[in-house]
Amino acid sequence: MRTLRGTAPTGDPAFAALKARLVARTGHHYYADKDDLLWERVGRRMRARGVPDPAGYLALLEESEGEWAALESEITIGETFFFRYAEQFAALRGTILPERIAARGEERRLRIWSAGCSTGPETYSVGIVLHELLGERLPEWRIGLTGTDINRDVLAVARRAVYGTWALRTLGAEERGRYFRPGPREGTFALRPEFRGLARFEPQNLMSLLDGTASLALTDYDLILCRNVLIYFHPDVVQALVRALAQRLRPGGWLLLGHAEPNPAFAEFLQAVSLPGTAAYRRPDEGEVPDFTPPPSPPEPLTDWVPLLPPALPAPETPPPRLVPAKPEPAPVATDGPLATVRALADAGDLEASWRACRAALGQDPADPRLRYYEGLLARARARPDEAERAFRGALYLDKGFIMAHYHLGLTLIAAGRAEAGRRAVANALRLAAALPAEAELPEGDGLTAAELRGAARPFLGDEAA
Repeated sequence: MRTLRGTAPTGDPAFAALKARLVARTGHHYYADKDDLLWERVGRRMRARGVPDPAGYLALLEESEGEWAALESEITIGETFFFRYAEQFAALRGTILPERIAARGEERRLRIWSAGCSTGPETYSVGIVLHELLGERLPEWRIGLTGTDINRDVLAVARRAVYGTWALRTLGAEERGRYFRPGPREGTFALRPEFRGLARFEPQNLMSLLDGTASLALTDYDLILCRNVLIYFHPDVVQALVRALAQRLRPGGWLLLGHAEPNPAFAEFLQAVSLPGTAAYRRPDEGEVPDFTPPPSPPEPLTDWVPLLPPALPAPETPPPRLVPAKPEPAPVATDGPLATVRALADAGDLEASWRACRAALGQDPADPRLRYYEGLLARARARPDEAERAFRGALYLDKGFIMAHYHLGLTLIAAGRAEAGRRAVANALRLAAALPAEAELPEGDGLTAAELRGAARPFLGDEAA
């Protein structure tokens, strides 16, 4: 029997055929140049089914739709976290959802689709924002909030709505208490029923939008979120998918993509709208005649757009955002190398693989404070507070100005019952952040700004944060 671990059998025609079938079925061009990673994940299913070689497994796939589902779950294991990318949720809270609520006020109906929802935090985060915007009027509205994913295993997690600290890592104690209650196991958190009840979850392959097999119910949406999904597809497929998503928006509906996914070519069929820190797309209202000419190269600034809200709609807590505010450049994020691998595996929910990758990277570069920081985050997620403390202190020994390492060291110490030392570490993070512009994104903060850090830290410091 060929070993199912190690280097992929690239010379085996059956492996090449298996890879081609998988990419064609799922659209995951991501694996086109990642044979060893694909082999590792296919190998898990082959071991589970006792199949000795790619040819035998390919034959099994031909006979079993259930095995296809299991393989798709294996290669798309993913996990996100609540309110990921704070600036996009600021746009949802301050502009996009208020505009849709105003536009649909007569019908009192909203349809929202979270495509590629993974374990559900994005979908539930949108539900939380809707709950807070509509308040007492929520029962008067018909809300269709649907999360879809090709991976049935992550959908099962989403339906349970029970999460560990990793999925809640951007939330402060006050927010955790407001949205969650203690979960069934120590260190877990169960979403409160009033937020959980707004969402439902269904299996869906985005490629069905292109082959004509998509459900007819996938249409007439006020908002579609398809964030950090398109990065897995070939550029030609991306263009076709975004066009198909645009066709499923109602006039005036919005599309939100991941930060790295907008493309000037989408202006052929959608209006590009620039909001602070994020780019969004909008299907024109009926009767609107927007300029769909693709922007020149380099693109010119996008047109400002602010909703006109009726007096009956309560104003959001913050004023509607305006175009092109004075703000610093986003904090740099590694896009390749060992650190990027650690981040990608962690954000995909494969914490064990991320931990192994982090330890291996530290063996090669023990003086990288960012790797020490992720070692600490992963140790916390694995319920190893002593290791987490050592890792965060190691990151700070290498970089005394590492704000997020100060902050998470403080959270680790507070959780361990060392409140005074923990508050000192959190206060150190705030002191360093105070020297930055309020809208500055903190390095390794996943979009968290200096101002947002102050809000997140307030429950831990009480009067000291005033």
